[in-house]
Amino acid sequence: MRSWSRIFPVWIVAVALAFFIAGCGGQSGAPEKVEPYKIGAVIEVSGPAASLGVPQKNTLEMLAADLNARGGINGHPVQLIILDNKTNETEAVLAAKRLIDQDKVLVILGGSTSGTSLAMVDTVQKSRVPMISLAASAKIVEPVADRHWVFKTAQSDILVANKIAAYLKSKGITDVAFMSMNNAFGDSGRGSFMTAAAAHGLKVVVDERFEVDDKDMTMQLTKVKGSSAQALVVWAIPPSASIVTKNFRDLKMAIPLIHTHGVGNQTFLDLAGGAADGIIAPMGKLLVAEQLPDTDPQKALLLEYLQAYQAKYGERPSTFGGHGWDAFQLAVKAIETAGADRAAIRDALENITGFVGISGVFNMSAQDHNGLGEDSMVLVEVTDGKWSLLNP
Repeated sequence: MRSWSRIFPVWIVAVALAFFIAGCGGQSGAPEKVEPYKIGAVIEVSGPAASLGVPQKNTLEMLAADLNARGGINGHPVQLIILDNKTNETEAVLAAKRLIDQDKVLVILGGSTSGTSLAMVDTVQKSRVPMISLAASAKIVEPVADRHWVFKTAQSDILVANKIAAYLKSKGITDVAFMSMNNAFGDSGRGSFMTAAAAHGLKVVVDERFEVDDKDMTMQLTKVKGSSAQALVVWAIPPSASIVTKNFRDLKMAIPLIHTHGVGNQTFLDLAGGAADGIIAPMGKLLVAEQLPDTDPQKALLLEYLQAYQAKYGERPSTFGGHGWDAFQLAVKAIETAGADRAAIRDALENITGFVGISGVFNMSAQDHNGLGEDSMVLVEVTDGKWSLLNP
């Protein structure tokens, strides 16, 4: 019997073998590469609001790594692209445009603050890309008719304002002083508190603002001290919120000092030091997770997040990190339903209900792109430098 090499030249045999192998590749070759799902984030990793953005960055990276280790979304790995807006509204817009036009992300998470979030709204609306803000101002998602593509995870300022006003009324307080940062967060909070105060029969006898980079607020506080105010409400984030608190104690003011969820991190406590003791604020439940009753629907999740974050980063996460957790998980849930379709992702986000998150139980709708109620917050007090659940 003659060998095949004597009948056919070697090169013909090689070519035929190559075609045979190629033809079998669809059945036994390597699996086809799956395209990643791209999620973008524009957050305050540096600048004055870095105390908000850094725990959000940490949380997003932790969640993305864990998700990919479990196989991604419907078999697609997640590519997380985080850009630092440097606590600058212009930088936020430029970052959003890059994520949309160059990176082709399916959804944008951020910004960390109301100002950067509001700055990006026009861009995502025109580009028809869903955005999930991590900030508080109700203006980020209202009116919904003009915010079709925008959602958010932080409790809206009107929820915070109503919580504060109800507490003050329960204590028999009628005259209140108000101080706020002169920026989008402070302005939105001011409007919400004025509405809440009127609804609860409170009279705002002093209304003062201060700049984000002010190093001393004694002048404004002196006006409060000389008024009939029975309590002071401050709408700010660190470091401003910490400076106000220290100035307040330096003036030996005896009235209650009420802050907002804007101080819900360790940075506020570290900068304010002992001056923070005694302040009261409405907060998401993360700060006092261990103190919640076992019947609370969020407690198990809160403890799980705390343990995971502490194990990875060696410190306790803030409520701001929790806003990042919620945004990422809501985005993942929507993409699981909709796939790589921005419009379908937007629709899926709007229909998420009963979703237990770090900031609360989310019930989104066509009328509500935040989806949280007042039950998402509790009142806390700082005692010996630590957050304590307050029973009013």
